[in-house]
Amino acid sequence: MGFLKTVAAGTGFCVASSFAVVCMMLVAMPVRAADQQFITIGTAGVTGIYYPAGGAICRIVNEGRSEHGVRCSMEATLGSIANVEKIRKGELEFGFVQSDWQHHAFNGTSVFEEEGAFPDLRSVFSLHAEAATLVVRSEASYKTFDDLKGARVNAGSEGSGSEASFSVLVDRLGWSESDLQGVTNFNSTEVAEALCGGQIDAYFLLIGHPAGVIEETAEQCGIRLIGMDDKSLDTFLEHAPYYMRTEIPAGLYGLEQPVASYGVVATVVTSAKLPDSIVYTLVETVFDGFESFNGLHPALTHLKARDMAGVAMAAPLHPGALKFFSEKGLLPAR
Repeated sequence: MGFLKTVAAGTGFCVASSFAVVCMMLVAMPVRAADQQFITIGTAGVTGIYYPAGGAICRIVNEGRSEHGVRCSMEATLGSIANVEKIRKGELEFGFVQSDWQHHAFNGTSVFEEEGAFPDLRSVFSLHAEAATLVVRSEASYKTFDDLKGARVNAGSEGSGSEASFSVLVDRLGWSESDLQGVTNFNSTEVAEALCGGQIDAYFLLIGHPAGVIEETAEQCGIRLIGMDDKSLDTFLEHAPYYMRTEIPAGLYGLEQPVASYGVVATVVTSAKLPDSIVYTLVETVFDGFESFNGLHPALTHLKARDMAGVAMAAPLHPGALKFFSEKGLLPAR
């Protein structure tokens, strides 16, 4: 009988016997297709920021799928509210959601009152700020938001976050049903042509800036942006911690002065039922590719890693995200 002895040899091992010495190298095996986990991220319309941001996240995740086993795809949706409902039903794993609708979904208020609270909703990370934006043609006589009572104002696609946000806004400002008779529901790919072609008098968006849809409109016809005065902002922001004062910067869309408004923060959410390892992988890969993600869109240029770990999120952080942020020391001070 010969003797056997195993000896470590760098990234492999050798087995020695009285007859021969055989060395074998250990090779990292790719994740088998059968072992891969598939995730889908709900975005919004193709002209906004959610859609390219979702594409960037999936591209970053898929570049490392042979190592971590997570394969990502994205889905164009109606936006925040649709994404929450699809996550609740298990039809999406992740979704982009405005911070106001994250608040209402978690607490079961506003448009989520009938469906009830979504206690399993979990935050993943925050992104860019989004401002309430009202666009009119440059020659229009409208000067203030209230001037548009009874006008043909496009609120956004039915069921979209913008439409719901518009409803909240006019309710807080005391508009009546007769003031809303002209409200329309063109989607974001149609509003530039609708405004410049005279089908509508204005359109409302809650969006990050600069926004492609507004740039497209400005190329077709002259435009102005209508802001909100301090009194209207005070009325609107009272008892609404999920909103904040903001402004649309001068220089964008030919603006000579900044436009005062209110805004929210874009967030990525999921369900508490999703395994920690998948959420950790998503967050880790986004932060590993942070520089390329940061340069994806001008609205993301000033995004800081620390701000992504808990800004304006009503739902608790998912344990997978919490683990990553804790390890990196990114959690905000309590």
